Amino acid sequence: MPANKKYLSSPLQRFLKITAGFIGGYVVMLSFHVLLTNIFEKRDVVMTAGFTGYLLWAVLMLLAFLSKSGWKIWGIYLLLAAVFSLPYLLKM
Repeated sequence: MPANKKYLSSPLQRFLKITAGFIGGYVVMLSFHVLLTNIFEKRDVVMTAGFTGYLLWAVLMLLAFLSKSGWKIWGIYLLLAAVFSLPYLLKM
């Protein structure tokens, strides 16, 4: 039995959610670990990022697919990436 059309996303929203999950989630994960390098030793963060990076990316990807609007999740991910990267950029 096919799914009810009112519960399905439009093709544009589906594309936005997929790209936000893969690309946006990865950018947020990287910027978060860059933020951690300002707080902790760089070598410790690199070792920890090998494990926590994939977990954080998977959670961010799941959140992107669960959101109702692809535009909104892209905005949130870009804002988070900017906030996490700002201390590193100001330090330089």
